[in-house]
Amino acid sequence: GAGQDGKLVAFAAETYGTAGISGGAGMPLPYIYSVPNRRHEHRDVLINAGGGRPFRAPGHPQACFATEQIMDEMAEALGMDPLELRLLNDPNETRQQEWKIGAERIGWKRRKPSGSDSGRMKRGMGLAASTWGGGGGGTQAQMNLFPDGSVEVKCGTQDLGTGTWTHVAAVAAEELGLPIEAIKPLIGDSDYPYSGGSGGSTTAASVAPAIVNTARMAKEKLAELAARHFGVDAEQLIFAGGHVSVEGDADKSLTWAETCSMMATDVLSVQGEWVEGLSSRGVAGCQFAEVEVDTDTGRIQVVKLVAVVDCGLVLNRLAAESQINGGVIQGISYALFEERLMDPRTGTMVNADLENYKIAGALETPEIEIVLFDQPERGVIGLGEPPTIPTSAAVANAVANALGVRMKELPMTPDRVLDALEEV
Repeated sequence: GAGQDGKLVAFAAETYGTAGISGGAGMPLPYIYSVPNRRHEHRDVLINAGGGRPFRAPGHPQACFATEQIMDEMAEALGMDPLELRLLNDPNETRQQEWKIGAERIGWKRRKPSGSDSGRMKRGMGLAASTWGGGGGGTQAQMNLFPDGSVEVKCGTQDLGTGTWTHVAAVAAEELGLPIEAIKPLIGDSDYPYSGGSGGSTTAASVAPAIVNTARMAKEKLAELAARHFGVDAEQLIFAGGHVSVEGDADKSLTWAETCSMMATDVLSVQGEWVEGLSSRGVAGCQFAEVEVDTDTGRIQVVKLVAVVDCGLVLNRLAAESQINGGVIQGISYALFEERLMDPRTGTMVNADLENYKIAGALETPEIEIVLFDQPERGVIGLGEPPTIPTSAAVANAVANALGVRMKELPMTPDRVLDALEEV
Protein backbone atom coordinates (compact mmCIF):
# COMPACT_ATOMS: atom_id res chain seq x y z
CA GLY A 1 0.00 0.00 0.00
CA ALA A 2 1.08 3.58 -0.74
CA GLY A 3 -0.30 7.07 -0.51
CA GLN A 4 -1.07 9.17 -3.58
CA ASP A 5 2.33 10.82 -3.08
CA GLY A 6 4.03 7.45 -3.66
CA LYS A 7 5.26 6.91 -0.09
CA LEU A 8 4.87 3.28 0.93
CA VAL A 9 2.72 2.81 4.03
CA ALA A 10 2.01 -0.93 4.32
CA PHE A 11 3.42 -4.28 3.24
CA ALA A 12 1.98 -7.77 3.75
CA ALA A 13 3.35 -11.03 2.39
CA GLU A 14 2.73 -14.75 2.81
CA THR A 15 5.56 -16.86 1.44
CA TYR A 16 6.44 -20.51 1.07
CA GLY A 17 9.86 -21.91 0.26
CA THR A 18 11.62 -25.23 0.18
CA ALA A 19 15.19 -26.34 0.79
CA GLY A 20 14.32 -29.98 0.23
CA ILE A 21 14.56 -31.97 3.44
CA SER A 22 16.04 -29.02 5.35
CA GLY A 23 14.78 -25.63 6.50
CA GLY A 24 16.14 -22.18 5.87
CA ALA A 25 14.21 -21.30 2.70
CA GLY A 26 13.02 -17.93 3.96
CA MET A 27 13.60 -14.54 2.43
CA PRO A 28 13.98 -10.98 3.79
CA LEU A 29 10.74 -9.10 3.17
CA PRO A 30 9.96 -6.29 2.69
CA TYR A 31 13.15 -6.07 0.67
CA ILE A 32 15.23 -2.86 0.79
CA TYR A 33 12.43 -0.29 0.89
CA SER A 34 11.27 1.57 3.96
CA VAL A 35 7.71 0.57 4.93
CA PRO A 36 6.36 1.65 8.35
CA ASN A 37 3.68 -1.06 8.64
CA ARG A 38 4.67 -4.55 7.62
CA ARG A 39 3.76 -8.19 8.11
CA HIS A 40 5.50 -11.26 6.68
CA GLU A 41 4.45 -14.86 7.30
CA HIS A 42 6.78 -17.56 5.96
CA ARG A 43 6.53 -21.34 5.94
CA ASP A 44 9.24 -23.77 4.94
CA VAL A 45 7.90 -26.73 2.95
CA LEU A 46 9.80 -30.00 3.35
CA ILE A 47 9.97 -32.16 0.23
CA ASN A 48 11.78 -35.32 -0.79
CA ALA A 49 14.50 -33.57 -2.78
CA GLY A 50 17.67 -33.56 -0.71
CA GLY A 51 18.96 -30.64 1.31
CA GLY A 52 19.36 -27.10 -0.01
CA ARG A 53 22.75 -26.12 -1.43
CA PRO A 54 24.57 -22.79 -1.79
CA PHE A 55 23.49 -20.29 -4.43
CA ARG A 56 24.69 -16.70 -4.48
CA ALA A 57 22.91 -14.66 -1.79
CA PRO A 58 20.42 -17.21 -0.34
CA GLY A 59 16.89 -15.83 -0.22
CA HIS A 60 17.78 -12.43 -1.66
CA PRO A 61 17.19 -13.06 -5.42
CA GLN A 62 13.75 -14.42 -4.54
CA ALA A 63 12.91 -11.49 -2.27
CA CYS A 64 14.13 -9.02 -4.87
CA PHE A 65 12.21 -10.72 -7.70
CA ALA A 66 8.95 -10.39 -5.76
CA THR A 67 9.48 -6.94 -4.25
CA GLU A 68 10.74 -5.18 -7.35
CA GLN A 69 7.87 -6.46 -9.46
CA ILE A 70 5.24 -5.22 -7.03
CA MET A 71 7.10 -1.91 -6.87
CA ASP A 72 6.63 -1.62 -10.63
CA GLU A 73 2.97 -2.55 -10.27
CA MET A 74 2.58 0.12 -7.61
CA ALA A 75 4.21 2.68 -9.89
CA GLU A 76 1.77 1.80 -12.65
CA ALA A 77 -1.18 2.11 -10.26
CA LEU A 78 0.04 5.56 -9.20
CA GLY A 79 0.90 6.69 -12.73
CA MET A 80 4.48 7.24 -11.54
CA ASP A 81 7.87 6.52 -13.09
CA PRO A 82 9.23 3.31 -11.45
CA LEU A 83 12.55 5.03 -10.81
CA GLU A 84 10.84 7.96 -9.10
CA LEU A 85 8.94 5.59 -6.82
CA ARG A 86 12.18 3.93 -5.76
CA LEU A 87 13.98 7.19 -5.11
CA LEU A 88 11.08 8.18 -2.90
CA ASN A 89 11.20 5.02 -0.75
CA ASP A 90 14.81 3.85 -0.74
CA PRO A 91 16.46 4.74 2.60
CA ASN A 92 20.01 3.91 1.44
CA GLU A 93 21.96 7.09 0.61
CA THR A 94 24.53 5.28 -1.51
CA ARG A 95 21.89 3.58 -3.61
CA GLN A 96 20.11 6.91 -4.07
CA GLN A 97 23.19 7.97 -6.06
CA GLU A 98 23.54 4.60 -7.76
CA TRP A 99 19.95 4.69 -9.08
CA LYS A 100 20.72 7.95 -10.88
CA ILE A 101 24.02 6.69 -12.29
CA GLY A 102 22.42 3.51 -13.63
CA ALA A 103 19.48 5.39 -15.15
CA GLU A 104 21.84 7.65 -17.05
CA ARG A 105 24.00 4.76 -18.30
CA ILE A 106 21.03 2.71 -19.61
CA GLY A 107 19.29 5.74 -21.09
CA TRP A 108 16.22 5.44 -18.85
CA LYS A 109 14.61 8.47 -20.52
CA ARG A 110 14.12 6.28 -23.63
CA ARG A 111 11.82 3.95 -21.69
CA LYS A 112 8.32 3.77 -23.16
CA PRO A 113 5.04 3.11 -21.34
CA SER A 114 4.48 -0.60 -20.72
CA GLY A 115 3.13 -2.51 -23.70
CA SER A 116 3.33 0.47 -26.07
CA ASP A 117 6.10 -0.87 -28.30
CA SER A 118 4.70 -2.01 -31.66
CA GLY A 119 5.70 -4.79 -34.01
CA ARG A 120 6.83 -8.35 -33.49
CA MET A 121 10.08 -7.45 -31.66
CA LYS A 122 9.30 -5.45 -28.55
CA ARG A 123 11.81 -3.65 -26.33
CA GLY A 124 11.55 -2.72 -22.69
CA MET A 125 13.57 -1.53 -19.70
CA GLY A 126 13.50 -2.57 -16.08
CA LEU A 127 15.37 -1.95 -12.87
CA ALA A 128 15.96 -3.56 -9.49
CA ALA A 129 18.26 -3.23 -6.50
CA SER A 130 20.07 -5.32 -3.91
CA THR A 131 21.58 -5.28 -0.46
CA TRP A 132 24.07 -7.57 1.26
CA GLY A 133 26.34 -7.78 4.30
CA GLY A 134 29.80 -8.81 3.15
CA GLY A 135 31.53 -8.12 6.46
CA GLY A 136 34.61 -9.86 7.79
CA GLY A 137 36.55 -10.93 10.87
CA GLY A 138 38.33 -13.79 12.61
CA THR A 139 41.14 -14.41 10.12
CA GLN A 140 44.77 -14.90 11.19
CA ALA A 141 47.91 -14.85 9.06
CA GLN A 142 51.63 -15.57 9.31
CA MET A 143 54.44 -13.85 7.41
CA ASN A 144 57.97 -15.17 7.09
CA LEU A 145 60.86 -13.01 5.85
CA PHE A 146 64.00 -14.93 4.85
CA PRO A 147 67.61 -13.68 4.74
CA ASP A 148 67.67 -13.94 0.93
CA GLY A 149 64.79 -11.47 0.72
CA SER A 150 62.04 -13.95 -0.09
CA VAL A 151 58.66 -13.50 1.57
CA GLU A 152 55.91 -16.01 2.22
CA VAL A 153 52.45 -15.41 3.64
CA LYS A 154 50.43 -18.21 5.18
CA CYS A 155 46.68 -17.99 5.72
CA GLY A 156 44.11 -20.75 6.11
CA THR A 157 41.70 -19.14 3.67
CA GLN A 158 40.84 -20.62 0.25
CA ASP A 159 40.35 -19.48 -3.33
CA LEU A 160 37.10 -20.40 -5.08
CA GLY A 161 38.23 -18.61 -8.23
CA THR A 162 37.56 -15.18 -6.74
CA GLY A 163 41.19 -14.02 -6.69
CA THR A 164 42.16 -14.70 -3.07
CA TRP A 165 45.67 -15.81 -4.08
CA THR A 166 46.16 -12.48 -5.81
CA HIS A 167 44.64 -10.44 -2.98
CA VAL A 168 46.95 -12.03 -0.39
CA ALA A 169 50.06 -11.36 -2.49
CA ALA A 170 49.03 -7.88 -3.62
CA VAL A 171 48.08 -6.60 -0.17
CA ALA A 172 51.33 -7.87 1.34
CA ALA A 173 53.38 -6.47 -1.55
CA GLU A 174 51.84 -3.04 -1.30
CA GLU A 175 52.46 -2.84 2.44
CA LEU A 176 56.11 -3.94 2.11
CA GLY A 177 56.82 -1.83 -0.98
CA LEU A 178 57.61 -4.87 -3.14
CA PRO A 179 56.43 -6.12 -6.54
CA ILE A 180 53.63 -8.67 -6.29
CA GLU A 181 55.82 -11.45 -7.72
CA ALA A 182 58.12 -11.11 -4.68
CA ILE A 183 55.40 -12.54 -2.41
CA LYS A 184 54.68 -16.26 -2.13
CA PRO A 185 51.07 -16.67 -0.94
CA LEU A 186 50.31 -19.96 0.79
CA ILE A 187 46.63 -20.64 1.41
CA GLY A 188 44.15 -23.51 1.48
CA ASP A 189 45.79 -25.67 4.14
CA SER A 190 44.44 -26.36 7.62
CA ASP A 191 48.01 -26.20 8.96
CA TYR A 192 48.05 -22.47 8.23
CA PRO A 193 46.64 -19.82 10.60
CA TYR A 194 42.87 -19.91 10.95
CA SER A 195 40.48 -18.28 8.51
CA GLY A 196 36.75 -18.74 8.02
CA GLY A 197 34.69 -20.22 5.22
CA SER A 198 33.69 -18.46 2.03
CA GLY A 199 29.99 -18.08 2.73
CA GLY A 200 28.42 -14.65 2.94
CA SER A 201 30.98 -12.84 0.75
CA THR A 202 33.24 -12.54 3.80
CA THR A 203 36.61 -13.70 2.44
CA ALA A 204 38.17 -10.46 1.16
CA ALA A 205 36.91 -8.44 4.12
CA SER A 206 38.35 -11.03 6.52
CA VAL A 207 41.65 -11.77 4.80
CA ALA A 208 42.83 -8.36 3.57
CA PRO A 209 42.90 -6.67 7.02
CA ALA A 210 44.71 -9.68 8.51
CA ILE A 211 47.38 -9.53 5.79
CA VAL A 212 47.81 -5.78 6.24
CA ASN A 213 48.19 -6.14 10.00
CA THR A 214 50.66 -9.02 9.66
CA ALA A 215 52.75 -7.22 7.03
CA ARG A 216 52.95 -4.11 9.20
CA MET A 217 54.21 -6.19 12.11
CA ALA A 218 56.88 -7.75 9.90
CA LYS A 219 57.85 -4.36 8.51
CA GLU A 220 58.24 -2.94 12.01
CA LYS A 221 60.57 -5.79 13.00
CA LEU A 222 62.68 -5.37 9.85
CA ALA A 223 62.72 -1.61 10.31
CA GLU A 224 64.40 -2.07 13.70
CA LEU A 225 67.35 -3.80 11.99
CA ALA A 226 67.58 -1.19 9.24
CA ALA A 227 67.30 1.68 11.72
CA ARG A 228 70.28 0.40 13.70
CA HIS A 229 72.26 0.11 10.47
CA PHE A 230 71.48 3.68 9.43
CA GLY A 231 71.63 5.11 12.92
CA VAL A 232 68.15 6.63 12.73
CA ASP A 233 64.74 6.07 14.28
CA ALA A 234 62.63 3.35 12.66
CA GLU A 235 59.87 5.90 12.03
CA GLN A 236 62.15 7.66 9.52
CA LEU A 237 62.31 4.64 7.18
CA ILE A 238 60.36 4.29 3.95
CA PHE A 239 59.57 0.93 2.33
CA ALA A 240 58.98 1.50 -1.38
CA GLY A 241 60.18 0.33 -4.79
CA GLY A 242 61.97 -2.69 -3.36
CA HIS A 243 64.17 -0.48 -1.16
CA VAL A 244 64.35 0.55 2.48
CA SER A 245 65.41 4.20 2.66
CA VAL A 246 65.76 7.02 5.14
CA GLU A 247 63.26 9.74 4.44
CA GLY A 248 64.95 12.85 3.07
CA ASP A 249 68.39 11.20 2.65
CA ALA A 250 68.84 9.52 -0.72
CA ASP A 251 72.32 8.25 0.21
CA LYS A 252 70.94 6.08 2.98
CA SER A 253 69.17 3.30 1.12
CA LEU A 254 69.34 -0.48 0.93
CA THR A 255 67.66 -2.91 -1.40
CA TRP A 256 65.07 -5.20 0.15
CA ALA A 257 67.46 -8.16 -0.18
CA GLU A 258 70.30 -6.25 1.43
CA THR A 259 68.06 -5.31 4.34
CA CYS A 260 66.90 -8.89 4.84
CA SER A 261 70.50 -10.16 4.70
CA MET A 262 71.11 -8.42 8.02
CA MET A 263 69.07 -11.22 9.63
CA ALA A 264 72.03 -13.56 8.88
CA THR A 265 70.65 -17.08 9.23
CA ASP A 266 67.49 -16.13 11.10
CA VAL A 267 63.96 -16.11 9.74
CA LEU A 268 61.77 -13.19 10.77
CA SER A 269 58.34 -14.68 11.49
CA VAL A 270 55.29 -12.81 12.76
CA GLN A 271 51.65 -13.74 13.19
CA GLY A 272 48.85 -11.19 12.93
CA GLU A 273 45.09 -11.17 12.77
CA TRP A 274 42.07 -9.27 11.50
CA VAL A 275 41.74 -5.80 13.00
CA GLU A 276 38.97 -3.23 13.12
CA GLY A 277 38.95 -0.28 10.76
CA LEU A 278 40.18 -1.88 7.53
CA SER A 279 36.85 -3.38 6.50
CA SER A 280 33.15 -2.89 7.08
CA ARG A 281 29.85 -4.42 5.99
CA GLY A 282 26.78 -3.46 4.00
CA VAL A 283 26.70 -3.02 0.24
CA ALA A 284 23.96 -1.51 -1.89
CA GLY A 285 23.83 -1.79 -5.70
CA CYS A 286 21.26 -1.65 -8.47
CA GLN A 287 20.85 -2.92 -12.03
CA PHE A 288 19.08 -1.71 -15.15
CA ALA A 289 18.18 -4.11 -17.96
CA GLU A 290 17.08 -3.59 -21.54
CA VAL A 291 15.49 -6.57 -23.27
CA GLU A 292 14.04 -7.48 -26.65
CA VAL A 293 11.19 -10.00 -26.81
CA ASP A 294 10.15 -11.88 -29.93
CA THR A 295 6.36 -12.17 -29.61
CA ASP A 296 6.23 -14.89 -32.29
CA THR A 297 8.70 -17.25 -30.58
CA GLY A 298 8.57 -15.99 -26.99
CA ARG A 299 12.34 -15.69 -26.86
CA ILE A 300 13.77 -13.04 -24.52
CA GLN A 301 17.15 -11.51 -25.35
CA VAL A 302 18.83 -9.29 -22.79
CA VAL A 303 20.36 -6.51 -24.90
CA LYS A 304 22.22 -4.57 -22.22
CA LEU A 305 22.58 -4.65 -18.49
CA VAL A 306 24.07 -1.88 -16.34
CA ALA A 307 25.30 -2.93 -12.91
CA VAL A 308 26.16 -0.24 -10.37
CA VAL A 309 27.86 -1.85 -7.39
CA ASP A 310 29.65 -0.67 -4.25
CA CYS A 311 32.10 -2.73 -2.20
CA GLY A 312 34.01 -0.12 -0.22
CA LEU A 313 37.73 -0.23 -1.05
CA VAL A 314 38.33 -2.01 -4.37
CA LEU A 315 41.35 -4.30 -3.88
CA ASN A 316 41.67 -5.34 -7.51
CA ARG A 317 39.50 -3.64 -10.10
CA LEU A 318 39.80 -6.39 -12.72
CA ALA A 319 38.90 -9.09 -10.19
CA ALA A 320 35.97 -7.04 -8.89
CA GLU A 321 34.61 -6.50 -12.39
CA SER A 322 35.03 -10.20 -13.10
CA GLN A 323 32.95 -10.99 -10.00
CA ILE A 324 30.20 -8.67 -11.22
CA ASN A 325 30.25 -10.08 -14.75
CA GLY A 326 29.95 -13.61 -13.37
CA GLY A 327 27.16 -12.66 -10.99
CA VAL A 328 25.17 -10.92 -13.73
CA ILE A 329 25.52 -13.87 -16.11
CA GLN A 330 24.38 -16.20 -13.33
CA GLY A 331 21.42 -13.89 -12.72
CA ILE A 332 20.49 -14.00 -16.40
CA SER A 333 20.68 -17.80 -16.31
CA TYR A 334 18.43 -17.81 -13.25
CA ALA A 335 15.97 -15.49 -14.98
CA LEU A 336 15.73 -17.16 -18.37
CA PHE A 337 17.16 -20.69 -18.42
CA GLU A 338 17.93 -22.55 -15.20
CA GLU A 339 15.21 -24.94 -14.08
CA ARG A 340 15.55 -28.03 -11.94
CA LEU A 341 13.00 -30.62 -13.03
CA MET A 342 12.11 -33.19 -10.40
CA ASP A 343 10.44 -36.60 -10.59
CA PRO A 344 7.50 -36.12 -8.18
CA ARG A 345 7.54 -39.76 -7.09
CA THR A 346 11.24 -40.34 -6.44
CA GLY A 347 12.56 -36.83 -5.73
CA THR A 348 15.19 -37.35 -8.41
CA MET A 349 16.36 -34.51 -10.63
CA VAL A 350 15.63 -35.61 -14.20
CA ASN A 351 17.72 -32.97 -16.01
CA ALA A 352 20.94 -33.22 -14.02
CA ASP A 353 23.26 -32.64 -16.97
CA LEU A 354 24.42 -29.69 -19.05
CA GLU A 355 22.49 -30.91 -22.09
CA ASN A 356 19.11 -30.44 -20.44
CA TYR A 357 19.88 -28.02 -17.60
CA LYS A 358 20.34 -24.78 -19.51
CA ILE A 359 22.57 -21.87 -18.57
CA ALA A 360 23.49 -18.69 -20.42
CA GLY A 361 26.24 -19.01 -23.01
CA ALA A 362 28.09 -16.52 -25.19
CA LEU A 363 25.08 -15.89 -27.45
CA GLU A 364 22.82 -15.15 -24.47
CA THR A 365 25.26 -12.82 -22.71
CA PRO A 366 24.47 -9.14 -23.33
CA GLU A 367 26.60 -6.05 -23.16
CA ILE A 368 27.34 -5.66 -19.45
CA GLU A 369 28.36 -2.21 -18.27
CA ILE A 370 29.87 -2.16 -14.79
CA VAL A 371 30.09 0.91 -12.58
CA LEU A 372 32.10 0.41 -9.39
CA PHE A 373 30.94 3.00 -6.90
CA ASP A 374 34.17 3.61 -4.99
CA GLN A 375 34.05 4.20 -1.24
CA PRO A 376 37.65 3.54 -0.11
CA GLU A 377 37.06 5.20 3.25
CA ARG A 378 34.81 2.26 4.23
CA GLY A 379 37.54 -0.36 3.84
CA VAL A 380 37.05 -3.76 2.19
CA ILE A 381 33.55 -5.25 1.84
CA GLY A 382 32.62 -8.56 0.21
CA LEU A 383 31.34 -8.46 -3.38
CA GLY A 384 30.84 -12.08 -4.44
CA GLU A 385 27.10 -12.50 -4.01
CA PRO A 386 25.33 -9.13 -4.48
CA PRO A 387 25.67 -8.88 -8.30
CA THR A 388 23.34 -11.85 -8.82
CA ILE A 389 20.52 -10.55 -6.61
CA PRO A 390 18.75 -7.91 -8.76
CA THR A 391 19.35 -9.33 -12.25
CA SER A 392 16.27 -11.54 -12.57
CA ALA A 393 14.00 -8.82 -11.19
CA ALA A 394 15.42 -6.16 -13.51
CA VAL A 395 14.98 -8.50 -16.51
CA ALA A 396 11.42 -9.39 -15.44
CA ASN A 397 10.48 -5.72 -15.12
CA ALA A 398 12.00 -5.03 -18.53
CA VAL A 399 9.96 -7.88 -20.06
CA ALA A 400 6.78 -6.49 -18.47
CA ASN A 401 7.60 -3.06 -19.88
CA ALA A 402 8.12 -4.55 -23.34
CA LEU A 403 4.99 -6.71 -23.43
CA GLY A 404 2.57 -5.06 -21.04
CA VAL A 405 2.28 -8.54 -19.52
CA ARG A 406 3.99 -9.50 -16.27
CA MET A 407 5.93 -12.75 -15.86
CA LYS A 408 5.73 -14.09 -12.30
CA GLU A 409 7.52 -17.40 -12.69
CA LEU A 410 11.17 -18.26 -13.33
CA PRO A 411 12.69 -19.14 -15.66
CA MET A 412 10.92 -16.93 -18.21
CA THR A 413 11.12 -19.49 -21.00
CA PRO A 414 9.62 -18.93 -24.48
CA ASP A 415 6.64 -21.19 -23.80
CA ARG A 416 5.78 -19.26 -20.66
CA VAL A 417 6.06 -15.97 -22.52
CA LEU A 418 3.68 -17.23 -25.22
CA ASP A 419 1.25 -18.55 -22.58
CA ALA A 420 1.26 -15.16 -20.86
CA LEU A 421 0.59 -13.39 -24.16
CA GLU A 422 -2.30 -15.78 -24.88
CA GLU A 423 -3.96 -14.80 -21.62
CA VAL A 424 -4.09 -11.10 -22.51
